[in-house]
Amino acid sequence: MPDVNEPRIVGLSLPTGTDVQSVRQRIEAMEMLLERSFRIPGINVPVGLDAIVGLVPVLGDIVTTAMGAYLVWEARNLGLPKWKLWRMGANVAFDAAVGVVPVVGDAADFLFRSNTRNLRIIKKHLDKHHPETRVIEG
Repeated sequence: MPDVNEPRIVGLSLPTGTDVQSVRQRIEAMEMLLERSFRIPGINVPVGLDAIVGLVPVLGDIVTTAMGAYLVWEARNLGLPKWKLWRMGANVAFDAAVGVVPVVGDAADFLFRSNTRNLRIIKKHLDKHHPETRVIEG
C-alpha cells in the first residue's frame, strides 16, 4: 500500500459530475494540492500550496482559506451531517486564524493540516454511506 503522504502527479482533467465518485476524486485532488503536492529536498517533508501560498501576507491566507472552504462546500453537497460540517468549518477557521500570525501561522501549516483532517472526515462518511466509491490501492 503506498504511503498516504507520498506526493502523486495530478492529472489536468478532473470529473465535473455531481455523482459521489466525481466529488470524491475532486476533493482528494484538492487536498493533495493543498497539503502534499511537493517535497522539501533534504528533509523529505511533503508540503502543498497551503504552506507555500500562506507565506504571502493576507492574500495567501485568504486564498488558502477559500480553497479549504471549497472542501466544506463539497461535503455539504454530499449530504454530510451538520455537526461534521461544523467540525470541518472549525478546522478551516482555526487554520485561517493561526495563519494570520506572521511566523507562527507559517509553521502551523506544517503541523496542522486542516484539509487533510477534513478529507479524513469526508472519506469516513463516504466509506460508510457510499462504499462503492472506495478506491482500493495495492
